[in-house]
Order: sequence, then C-alpha cells, then structure tokens
Amino acid sequence: MSRTSDDQMVSQAYIGLGSNLNDPVSQVRRAFDELATLPSSRLLVRSSLYRSAPLGRIDQPDFINAVARIETALAPYDLLRALLDIEHGHGRVREYANAPRTLDLDILTYDDLRCNADCLILPHPRMHQRAFVLQPLLEIAPDFRIPGLGAIAELLAACGGQQVEREKNK
Repeated sequence: MSRTSDDQMVSQAYIGLGSNLNDPVSQVRRAFDELATLPSSRLLVRSSLYRSAPLGRIDQPDFINAVARIETALAPYDLLRALLDIEHGHGRVREYANAPRTLDLDILTYDDLRCNADCLILPHPRMHQRAFVLQPLLEIAPDFRIPGLGAIAELLAACGGQQVEREKNK
C-alpha cells in the first residue's frame, strides 16, 4: 500500500481476465479498457493475450486469458463489486461451476492481503495451479511472488501439461 500525491491510500492488485464465448479476444480487450476506467484506480500494465484449453469441463471452447496490474484506492470488496459489474455488462451468467463464460474477472492478489471469506479469497486459491494465470503474470511481473506460495516462475514450472499459447498479433 502506498499514498498518492493527494494523500490517498492506494493498493496494487493483479486481475485475471478470461473469456471463451462471444468473440473472447474482443471481450478481454474491452475488459482491459473498462479496468482503465474503474473509479479511484489506474491500469498500470496489461499482459498479452493467451489461448488455453479449458480445465475441468473440457467440452467447451478454448479460453483467451490475460492479467492486468492496477493501482486502486478501492477496498477489496469494492473492487470485487466493480469487477462483477463489468462481468454483468458483458452478459456473464453463472449457470454452473466452470461453465463457458463471456467474461471472468478475478482478483488474483491485492497487495499482500490474505483473506478467506465466502465471496473473496486472497490470494486467489487456485492461481498457483493455473498456467493460464501464471504465464501472463510472469510476462508482466517476472519477479512476483504469490504471498504464501512462492515465485511464479517456479509455480508455472509445476503446471506441466497445461498448454498456454500467446496469441499472435493480438
């Protein structure tokens, strides 16, 4: 956590983005633009787009994934609500676990905060097991360590068998 020039407390958060419905590349690009307009927040960096096969329910289209780093004065729950509003604006419907989706936005980390509440677990509880999160995170923050879990390069190496390809020209 740090302070802005007007003495406002700000935090760094990493956001995971994913889509596999209704032109996923456009969904994720639009979501990056919307993250840049969050109140009391600033989009600092965005990863390239990555294509990955679905995990869990494999009978669905491939995903487009990315990661963004933002600076925000929003509290964690306020940030979560703002992300859910963006998802809703993209037509996100939660039919069942791991269902195909127009847009999925997850708070991966929020400073070094550890939280285990019903609606918000930080760091994200499965991010260290998902190459589609770790690969774009490695691109934008190669020295990043997930609080309590370790270096992302080491965690990515442990995700053997998960194919993640950087989208060309996207």
